[in-house]
Amino acid sequence: MDKPANDNKPAQEDRPHRVLPPRPSWTALSAEQIAARKMEKERRDAQVRGVSSIQEMRDAIRQASRGLPAIASVPRIAAPGAAAFRAQAARGLPFVMTGTVGKWPLSALTPQTLREHFGRLAVRARVGDYINTAFAPDRAMEDMSLLEYLDRVAAEASGLPPYLGNLELRELNALCHWPGYFDKMGPPRFWIGPAGTVTPLHCDYDDNIFAQIWGTKRIWLAPAHHDEFLYPKEANAILFGSPFDPDRPDYERFPLARQAALVECVMQPGEMLYLPAGWYHQVRSLSFSLSANRWARGIPLALGATGARA
Repeated sequence: MDKPANDNKPAQEDRPHRVLPPRPSWTALSAEQIAARKMEKERRDAQVRGVSSIQEMRDAIRQASRGLPAIASVPRIAAPGAAAFRAQAARGLPFVMTGTVGKWPLSALTPQTLREHFGRLAVRARVGDYINTAFAPDRAMEDMSLLEYLDRVAAEASGLPPYLGNLELRELNALCHWPGYFDKMGPPRFWIGPAGTVTPLHCDYDDNIFAQIWGTKRIWLAPAHHDEFLYPKEANAILFGSPFDPDRPDYERFPLARQAALVECVMQPGEMLYLPAGWYHQVRSLSFSLSANRWARGIPLALGATGARA
């Protein structure tokens, strides 16, 4: 295939794309080995973030959250410079930024150009009931090409659609221009799927910026200290999942959830959300959607320069 005239739409290469790494296996490990791996991961996580303890960082985030004002909606502001962003983020509340993501080269592409120019990328799809198994280490996944995935979701008309979530797609990185809001960030992660794909309610204990590139998504948000109403379960030291579904609330099973201050935010194409560390969030695609996010790797901004340090 000849290279298109638009340099932002690179042609498929003849050489094979990189193979996805094997998924880690937990079935052959003893309880002692699993505990040792967990402890080592927490040690590395704390070192990367510059904190003495992930547990202390989580506790500090929840304590800071108790002093936050209640919000009825998520404000939208024009994308600020780095200093203004940090000042706004230090308040500990989420906000949406406009005016940047729509200028990214990736925003100018279409699902068709994604098929044509990136269809051979290897992807790993969440399949089956990935909502109720979202935070299990052995949840069902299936490897395929991006083209195979797009064909599959186009053909499936019912049930929970397969979802490409939390993927590193390095071939797309050059088409995104992330603002320099943080000193250190993890790699971009991409999320692709049709209407109905869901990431269930959970929290990450890292600051997060989330870019909505195509389509719309509904995000439910709740502050960190409202975990006491959301029945959380630890997936790992910086990720906790909740069985409560704000889209279909079951207050008979989860009566405490009535007290959770859930706020709805519908993300439009071209918008970027700042999500403070520890805030619970559920994300549902309302239309075919392409999103990307990056997690900061440092002390959460709401804790200030010295929060949770040794």
